[in-house]
Amino acid sequence: MDVAFLGTGIMGSRMAANLARAGHGVVVWNRTPEKAAPLAEFGCKLASSPRMAVRGAQVVFTMVADPVALRQVALGTQGFLDELPHGTLWVDHSTVDPATSRQMGANAVNRGLRFVDIPVSGSSAAAAAAKLIFFAGGELSDIEGVRPLLEAMGCRIVHAGPIGAGSSLKLVNNLFLAQAQVAWSETLGLASRIGLTEEIVHEAILPTHVAPAFLTFKREKIENREWSPEFPLKHALKDVRLALEMAVGVGLELSQARVAESVYTRAARHGLGDQDISAVHEIASRGHLTAETGAVEESAFRG
Repeated sequence: MDVAFLGTGIMGSRMAANLARAGHGVVVWNRTPEKAAPLAEFGCKLASSPRMAVRGAQVVFTMVADPVALRQVALGTQGFLDELPHGTLWVDHSTVDPATSRQMGANAVNRGLRFVDIPVSGSSAAAAAAKLIFFAGGELSDIEGVRPLLEAMGCRIVHAGPIGAGSSLKLVNNLFLAQAQVAWSETLGLASRIGLTEEIVHEAILPTHVAPAFLTFKREKIENREWSPEFPLKHALKDVRLALEMAVGVGLELSQARVAESVYTRAARHGLGDQDISAVHEIASRGHLTAETGAVEESAFRG
């Protein structure tokens, strides 16, 4: 099948490569062209604009950073939507808020196109190994229609509901992940203050049912203070903020999520935004929260 893949960052590059390995014709585009260039080795063709990338594509995949980037790639000066023939399916893998997904879906339907929001769960290693999990929103028939393509990139598809439900599920997932990472780093910080090593705590707790499985994959990064990005911290912060906006929209005040946002914000201000989400350890393990404000005190950071 001939497809276009727009957005070839950490995750998108690996996903596009797997589509090409599976024998599909893949045209790729990325805002920073040099990030797309290595995909030529897998047989992908490079396009100079979103509009050029989608010409002749039976399915269009997008995997961009945030709602602003998604609207730009779809509806901007070189946006691809008006280039697509009637009936073309657009699969958005970006992590955005459900309102944006529904807006993009409406723009597609108004042009006689089809749309599904299918953000992914998994690390860069999972993307490379085609072990991603897909959280899908939209018509089941459309999702089933691209199942062979999704199965070239991942191992499980969860149909969450109508358009926007995939994005909702992804934000719920990432909110929990981001909060758990902060909580674990605070726990390790306490342990070290009372004389326990990180290695001992990891050995004791990570193999048990107490710890979320993803923390095992962050153990080496934390122990070695090696923060090369698998899931960039700045994207985790973006997702926490989107989840908080979603919560406000349904009348919820998520107090723990607000604290997590403050910790990730502080980490980003200390230059850790492009590092892995686990780099929040540099802040969370060394700071302390004030009872009055829930803010991390600046003086506690000794990075």
